Amino acid sequence: MNWIKYTINTITTAEEIVSAALMELGIVSIEIENNVPVSGENQGGEFEELQPDLPEDDGLSKVSFYLGEDDDHEDIIQQVKVALAELKETMDVGEATIDTSVTKQEDWINNWKQFFKPFYIDDILIKPTWEELGPEDKGKIFVEIDPGVSFGTGKHETTQLCIRQLKKYLKPGNEILDIGCGSGILSIIASKLLDGDCHLVGTDIDDDCIASTYENFEVNHIPRESGDYYVGNLTDDKQLQDKVGYEKYDVVVANILADIIIGMAEAVPPTMKPGAYFITSGIIDFKENEVKEALEAVGLTILEVNHQGEWVNITARK
Repeated sequence: MNWIKYTINTITTAEEIVSAALMELGIVSIEIENNVPVSGENQGGEFEELQPDLPEDDGLSKVSFYLGEDDDHEDIIQQVKVALAELKETMDVGEATIDTSVTKQEDWINNWKQFFKPFYIDDILIKPTWEELGPEDKGKIFVEIDPGVSFGTGKHETTQLCIRQLKKYLKPGNEILDIGCGSGILSIIASKLLDGDCHLVGTDIDDDCIASTYENFEVNHIPRESGDYYVGNLTDDKQLQDKVGYEKYDVVVANILADIIIGMAEAVPPTMKPGAYFITSGIIDFKENEVKEALEAVGLTILEVNHQGEWVNITARK
């Protein structure tokens, strides 16, 4: 399949807000390119452009996303243009023009791999499958991940926020539900943290993500029977809700989008045991209050709100 790459020409100070606007439209595979040196504290999104010899930072940024042959390009691009026009009314987003190019799927999936290097989230090492484990890393918890088409490497702030909450709230023997599992990274880390003493269930609207999750299970030597993963939307799919189960889970984690969290809020508490935790992120900071209100409206109690960059984690309890 050929993909159309759409690139928004913006500025570095606006790239996170532009990315958030795309995510609010349901566009989640986003690539950011700029000439800003990236440190361990300044991650550049799911695709980091860690180029060794960057030219001088000119303050410009390119925020790109991909649409497939079956997508309604005209409608989506019109929505993007409206969102950019609204942003322009309140802030400087640069040119906000959109360029296009064509890329083959194998290029889209593989070309960025040269920039994905091993890194730590606290004491957890995350490494791509094609990088060797260093001698200094032996004996530590590590996760090998090949995100494939589902784009979940752990580098993004939202994923890191969820991982730190999982470290805090998971207990041996937990039943864990991963909503919007992506590459399966949160499920895999949960299993690693508990040394396999848990049962995992996950959902995603994209069957590629389910396949990627099981592939990453195999790479990390996690038995396939450790988790049950389903394609579908937990918000309104009664059949899926029945498969997932009711009052079953000790921890539910969802690293998705603020509007999706709000829309699915009513479907979450029925899956949770009394006293269970709901760990969520993917929330841009200006959506924080809306998500909190939605969770409280369905009877959840907010325990923590954590920030990293412009992203927010909210942890609640039933």
